[in-house]
Amino acid sequence: MQTTPVRWTTADLELFAGDRRKRYEIIDGELFVTKSPSWDHQSSCGNIVTVLNNWSEETSLGKAAIAPGIIFSDSDNVIPDVVLASHERLKNLLDEAGHLTGAPELVVEVLSPGEKNEKRDKETKLKLYSVQEVQEYWICDSIQKKVEVYRREQAALKLAATLFNQDELTSPLLPGFNCLISKLF
Repeated sequence: MQTTPVRWTTADLELFAGDRRKRYEIIDGELFVTKSPSWDHQSSCGNIVTVLNNWSEETSLGKAAIAPGIIFSDSDNVIPDVVLASHERLKNLLDEAGHLTGAPELVVEVLSPGEKNEKRDKETKLKLYSVQEVQEYWICDSIQKKVEVYRREQAALKLAATLFNQDELTSPLLPGFNCLISKLF
């Protein structure tokens, strides 16, 4: 007897509305459940959003946020660690509840410990963000103190650089932005 796998939807997330100890995301109808992020994870997210918002204040070109929900579709609903969207794009992405409904230019994920978490960020989310036309995706590893930078090349996100603690992060997406990797962790 063959069983059909359950396809989760955005509406199903209401079942977990009272659970603040876990993070629930849906990618291609599959439910991903993770523990609440650790102190170090959230500290890195704070550092990343700070350097991005400092750049934003200097340039007035965009705005960064920590852990906004992105509802790409009924079967793709994720909570990236940090995003940055241009002011122009942002006004077209927000729904009446203030959720993003499309791809910001930049998405950042800070790896959580565990093989499943790493696979989700490096494979499943990479594929989703690529299909959704995110322009740049940073995967930050606070244990190894490195950042993998993926940039849109033709129709897909491709690894453009792997940067370590003393390397400087720049981006053609963010004119004038530069930051030592060590400042992110």
